[in-house]
Amino acid sequence: MRRQERQLLVGLDVGTFKISAIVAEMGDGQPLEVIGIGTQPSRGIKRGVVVDIESTVQSIQRAIQEAETMAGCEIRSVNAGIGGNHIRSMNSIGVVNIREHEITTMDVDRVLDAAKAVPGASDQKIIHVLAQEYLIDEQDGIRMPVGMSGTRLEAKVHIVTAAPSAVANINKCVQRCGLQVDNLILQPLASSVAVLTDDEKDLGVMLIDLGAGTTDIAIWKGGALRHSSVIPLGGDQVTGDIAQALRTATQHAEEIKIKYACALAKLAAPEETIQVPGVADREPRRLARQVLASVVQPRYDEILSLAHSELRRSGLEDLIPAGLVITGGGAKIEGAVEHAEEVFGMPVRLGIPTGVQGLQDVVNNPEYASGLGLLLYGAELYLREQGRVQQPKTKAAQWWQRLKQWFGGEF
Repeated sequence: MRRQERQLLVGLDVGTFKISAIVAEMGDGQPLEVIGIGTQPSRGIKRGVVVDIESTVQSIQRAIQEAETMAGCEIRSVNAGIGGNHIRSMNSIGVVNIREHEITTMDVDRVLDAAKAVPGASDQKIIHVLAQEYLIDEQDGIRMPVGMSGTRLEAKVHIVTAAPSAVANINKCVQRCGLQVDNLILQPLASSVAVLTDDEKDLGVMLIDLGAGTTDIAIWKGGALRHSSVIPLGGDQVTGDIAQALRTATQHAEEIKIKYACALAKLAAPEETIQVPGVADREPRRLARQVLASVVQPRYDEILSLAHSELRRSGLEDLIPAGLVITGGGAKIEGAVEHAEEVFGMPVRLGIPTGVQGLQDVVNNPEYASGLGLLLYGAELYLREQGRVQQPKTKAAQWWQRLKQWFGGEF
């Protein structure tokens, strides 16, 4: 998709609270520049999964139209995010013998294919096979084996799978909007690309993306994704708690949460008050902000405690000296960082997207970490494809390449 001969990328974040379409321009050696965005309330998504195709299609179409108008372009394809409690992940190992004693991209493809053959993935759709490290003749710590010599290649990988129906429904919604899915990308992976530094990923870090319907987790070590998971709780539950406790409509509860919520009650000043709209014709009431905080804090405690349990289950609790990074809309609430520090007992920072320039309300907002990460990861895949050494695509081309190798390339 081009605009005045410049490459454009689109990230489509299909979230529980809103659907965002973000358009960015990619220039040679320059950071991605966001030139358009469209957002619409998400009507057909529940906890990251499509539950109403028609409503989802309408929301995507409106978001795309807004983004096209702002960017002055026609959108034909997107990098779409995928999340939800159906996501599964596992680590696996693949091993192959090297035929020519020098590793080629075809050998890397073979060892990654071997790593995918694991029990439990047969009834799921594989979304990612992410290399953690390669070993050549038992020499470990290798990140790019192509061109190296050896007789045995081993790959340690992180595999992410999803329910086939969930994948099919996202693809169907996008296609019914007249669009093509360039890449389907795990949302916590996208958020990681947007907010984590290379040093953090090398040293060891945990990312928590606090979304509306789910809380996404990604744990990195040695520059590779080691563990990922999805907790089926998020900001929607906080909104529901506020609506019930303060006896107000859900839309008012959402507004109160965004403007006044505090995830740690002790940070709310005793003299602060908020106005709570009444239901139907009832008069609004004023309440102490600490009352609101006392409603919000237990839910954040539950979400963060579940994330801490997931960290323990991963076996990586002692291997993340870089600490914790929280991002997403739920991370913007006052006290979220301080609450996470109390639960995890380690340094915590708010994850702000980097590596993207343009619309400041978007690029500096944790709420758009996933959408911007879809752009960054999509750009990485695009450049990798463009810069990849050409590989034989057909049997005839493979035969021709082998023939040239036999005769020392004298053709």
